[in-house]
Amino acid sequence: MTETLRGKVLFITGASRGIGLAIGLRAARDGACVAIAAKTAEPNPKLPGTIYSAAEEIEKAGGRALPLVVDVRDEAQVAEALARTAEAFGGIDIVVNNASAIFLADSQRTDMKRFDLMHQINARGSYMVSKLAAPWLEKAANPHILMLSPPLDMKEKWFAAHTAYSMAKFGMSLAVLGLAGEFRRKGIAVNALWPRTTIATSAVQNLLGGDALMRASRKPDIIADAAHAIFTSPSRELTGQFFIDDTLLWERGVRDFEHYRVDPSVALQQDFFVPDDSVAPVSLK
Repeated sequence: MTETLRGKVLFITGASRGIGLAIGLRAARDGACVAIAAKTAEPNPKLPGTIYSAAEEIEKAGGRALPLVVDVRDEAQVAEALARTAEAFGGIDIVVNNASAIFLADSQRTDMKRFDLMHQINARGSYMVSKLAAPWLEKAANPHILMLSPPLDMKEKWFAAHTAYSMAKFGMSLAVLGLAGEFRRKGIAVNALWPRTTIATSAVQNLLGGDALMRASRKPDIIADAAHAIFTSPSRELTGQFFIDDTLLWERGVRDFEHYRVDPSVALQQDFFVPDDSVAPVSLK
């Protein structure tokens, strides 16, 4: 296992803010090169950050950055962005499929345009980015693909209230299962990472629960640290796994989880899709 990502090249979708940016910043502190593949080129009053502000943060943290306007639904844009990344940095070592769309509603309140959007970004987008990145990853010394998607826990309760969203997120996880098997002989690891608790992001703030849920969440840093632990593991020895962030970090020796809390005085809110048999290594109260 290597301890650093110095010189490694990461291609991260949806990296202009939130979890994607946090993963990029963690790698940048090691001296990694980060391609920020996201749609936000102009400031949005409702959403913090653009690909350019993210690039500035990456470089301040010690990395090299390449901001790229990319819609993960567009095959030509994805192919061009991957090629530009490989050309700029000499290859691609790690792909993070973080871009995601969410709409939590039952079938009667989910119009087909929203259904299509979630499937195009979450399942199809992640599959396509992984597919198109594979020829570069094959050439890397320790290649990884990471999906920000849940364990394949096929329970009715995870689907009934928001079938369309769950189908789209589990579609990413199905791609992990299949691509891990397909790419195993090439030495490309394909894994999934999911948070035990809600994470303090714009989606949580704007779509799920506002300030109250933000205070009951962990910071994106916990996902970034867990992703770093995966990327510094041998790709031929760690593939086809569905990790929960705190369990993975506990297994790697982390014992202090308090600094990940937004507000230590508030009990943490468990996220969707965490299997019932997954026991938190530390109290969420």
